[in-house]
Amino acid sequence: MKRKILSCMLITTFALSQLTACQGSSDATDTESADTGDSEQSTDFSGQTLTLFNSKSEVSEQITTLANTYGQEKGVTVTVTNAVSGADVQATLKGLYLSDQMPDIIVCESSGFANWEGLLADLSEEEWVSRTSAAYVDDEYGTLGFPYATEAIGLAYNADILEKAGINPEDLTSPSAYEEAFQTLEEKKASLGLTAVVGYCAEDENLGWSSGNHIFGNYIDSGLSRDDTTYIDMLNNGGEFDDDRLTNFAEFIGLLQQYSDPNLLVDGTYDNQVANFASGKYAFVTQGSWIGAILTGNDADMYASAGNFEVGMAPYAFEDGIDTILTNSPSWWAVVKEGNVEVAKDFLQWCSEDAGQQILVEQAGFVSPFSDCAYVASDPFASIVSQYVSNDKTSAWHWLEMKEGLGQNILAPVFNEYARGNLDTDGFVKEVKKVTKAYYNQ
Repeated sequence: MKRKILSCMLITTFALSQLTACQGSSDATDTESADTGDSEQSTDFSGQTLTLFNSKSEVSEQITTLANTYGQEKGVTVTVTNAVSGADVQATLKGLYLSDQMPDIIVCESSGFANWEGLLADLSEEEWVSRTSAAYVDDEYGTLGFPYATEAIGLAYNADILEKAGINPEDLTSPSAYEEAFQTLEEKKASLGLTAVVGYCAEDENLGWSSGNHIFGNYIDSGLSRDDTTYIDMLNNGGEFDDDRLTNFAEFIGLLQQYSDPNLLVDGTYDNQVANFASGKYAFVTQGSWIGAILTGNDADMYASAGNFEVGMAPYAFEDGIDTILTNSPSWWAVVKEGNVEVAKDFLQWCSEDAGQQILVEQAGFVSPFSDCAYVASDPFASIVSQYVSNDKTSAWHWLEMKEGLGQNILAPVFNEYARGNLDTDGFVKEVKKVTKAYYNQ
């Protein structure tokens, strides 16, 4: 099986040398070892090793703490390999596989599981499966993915700024409502201390995952029930689109561009985008709930200087009546069959229980996917996401089911060309359809 998948990978073109990080590093990964200390505990796994791949660079310290705590308790040496922000995770993992450095636990988005067909352990019989509805289940191979977080995609906003401007965020359920709100904020920009109304960045090399996956995902799902697969089904049927919906979506992206920070729009960085929002310089930012960990972590001083303002999240209402945000497990941890399977399973079980959940929720700021979790994140967005969930105002993340690489490699450059003014709205629609059709038919 390894020889078979290796051949497929060699046929598939991917260049790790081209992976770049928005943090400015040329390395694809950064490896940290969790110190197991001098634990005197004696368990079945004492003295063994475990390797974990973490794709969420913004919580690398917290994930290392998670590994360190488990290691101390079980006498296991755990090594965490952190993907650099903006790197192609699946390409990085393929490189590790080919160099015989495959971690015991890897990260997969929905489309990523296809890369490892037959190579991942079935977790269906694990106890934690009964306590969550967010596990990744494959029809043929069983339960393959352990959910470690629930995240949300929407337009994050500074609630204090909107209140000062007299804008009710609950009214932001149509393009016209957004246009009116943006114009109001633009007129009051100086008095509100804003650099720009919106922090939108369409840089495509390091932030392609944002525009091509997360933002484009709103075309696929915004306003729909969680089980509505209309637009992802069309997309996966050879790259088909609903022209009217895509045009409305494109016009809304054009509105974001119009009111965005011109210094960020086409070649800014993720760090600058989030830092400027944390500093109170943007009323809106096109990032999801995961930035809460940065506001209270790396950007905590800037956030405090801006008054630790209340945050909120509004829908990408590119059509009248859209009132949902997109929520899902962003990715899953999966156990590689050729690795240390039993220790990996034990680690995941431990992560689902009290000690692991406390770290993942209270330190990493994740909204737990487990029904019996006793912890609530102090993350600024946690209660916002929970409220949308409890009000049944969420749509799914069917963009995870797009053909792998479509968003980051194919669509993101089109968003960048649109932001640069090289395409008008009609041109954006035509180019998205053109490149998508070609990618699905290659």
